[in-house]
Amino acid sequence: MATTQPIRNRQEVRALAGFYLQKGQRRNHVLIVLGVHTALRISDLLRLTWDDVYDFDLNRIRKSISVTEVKTHKQKIIALNSAAKQSLAAFAEEAALSGRFLIENRQTEKAISRIQAYRLIRAAAEALQLQYPVSCHSLRKTFGYHAWKSGVSPAVIMEIYNHSSFEVTRRYLGVTQDDKDAVYLGLQLTI
Repeated sequence: MATTQPIRNRQEVRALAGFYLQKGQRRNHVLIVLGVHTALRISDLLRLTWDDVYDFDLNRIRKSISVTEVKTHKQKIIALNSAAKQSLAAFAEEAALSGRFLIENRQTEKAISRIQAYRLIRAAAEALQLQYPVSCHSLRKTFGYHAWKSGVSPAVIMEIYNHSSFEVTRRYLGVTQDDKDAVYLGLQLTI
């Protein structure tokens, strides 16, 4: 089995999220958008409720969410960027807002399963003919990869991921030979 990869190409990230937006499936669009913009594990993402993301007193999407991670039991606060808030706001317009799960199975009124989330992400990746392994964890890895490529310190990314070692974070970032070559070719200290 091949290792899940981050989605390195920004156009492919947009296309993956856009796949479900074009189909009018905002729930699935939100799944992908929040996955790549929050770095949450799929187990934590699927536990989110409308109460977590929507301020019913102010009638708007929250500026941040607070999550206690299933795996680490650590609490984290995640600021929601404009892409996440925009996707959530559009979804809120058509969804029945309540304390129910954000990524809900409409038949059971529970969150969709991890397997269903995987199927949704794989279906979009296959439709877009992505030529590398993509899964739920790809969304989390995509966040770190693009944060790193944007100049965010790997130490900060490690903290966001709640990793206990830099080695784990390094593997998540999916550093390729092309990434290393770009550093060699871009750094010119002398003439």
